[in-house]
Amino acid sequence: MEDNPADVHLLRLALDQHGEEYRIDLLRDGEEAIRFVREQRLLPAEPEPCVIILDLHLPRHDGKAVLRAIKEEPTLAHIHVVALSSLPSPSDEREVLHMGARLCKAKPMDLDEWQALAAEILAICREPAATLEPA
Repeated sequence: MEDNPADVHLLRLALDQHGEEYRIDLLRDGEEAIRFVREQRLLPAEPEPCVIILDLHLPRHDGKAVLRAIKEEPTLAHIHVVALSSLPSPSDEREVLHMGARLCKAKPMDLDEWQALAAEILAICREPAATLEPA
């Protein structure tokens, strides 16, 4: 869920460098992302994502609202979330990790950093889905 086409392009380039197949569903703002999250549970035929990449600074609803919606939806709550921000504060990082994000990082500044992030994302995809702790 990203609103910057340049970041999406760099992420695609970085993922392509790793030679693995992937699919990206692009959602451009928080409202669209929350609608997708709520409707996703109604589409059992759709393949489940192995990771959700979430910009914390989306228009219309911020990434924290989207993360909250993901973690409140039982059919999606176990999916790993990688939160990205241009300038994550330590408190933002602690908060989104506490909310259930698997990783919170600053957005990469160049293709090498995007490739390193792509490697982390692909490694997360190889991990078992997150297990939910009882409330």
